[in-house]
Amino acid sequence: MKKYIFGLGILIVMTGCSSKMDTITKKIIKVETKNGSYHTVNRSSGAYGKYQIMPSTAKHYTRKLDIPYNQWKKPKNQDKIYAAILMDNVNSLKKNGLDINAFNVYGCHQQGAYGFKCIMNNENMTEKSYKRLRRNIPSKYKYASNEQLRKIWINYWKNKMQNS
Repeated sequence: MKKYIFGLGILIVMTGCSSKMDTITKKIIKVETKNGSYHTVNRSSGAYGKYQIMPSTAKHYTRKLDIPYNQWKKPKNQDKIYAAILMDNVNSLKKNGLDINAFNVYGCHQQGAYGFKCIMNNENMTEKSYKRLRRNIPSKYKYASNEQLRKIWINYWKNKMQNS
């Protein structure tokens, strides 16, 4: 089991790009919560908090980080979970030869590291993956074919992350 060192400061030192990681984190927070509140609830997905962490993701990371699951919504624990997710996503991007930038890090955050890799490498995706893409773009694209969906999602989120 990986051991995580808590805090974004340690992650920034490990990646050697403090201003870059700070900018990426600020963009993710702006896209996810607008106001950066630790108490934001997405009623449709169940995501919670400043970084819009899904309860299933929180469950996974609370085990890794030895945080009681019933305490994951506390601000300091959201920060710890986000830092661990961010570190895992950065490592996945590096492993897959993808740049560390706001779009790629957010894509991993939103779609999961494996799902994002499949999207970017034009690999086979499951119906669940396509549903996840469809859920994360404006409804005007709801009738797009699966073949179009990948490109629509990439263009939409690249633009959104550049303008955040």
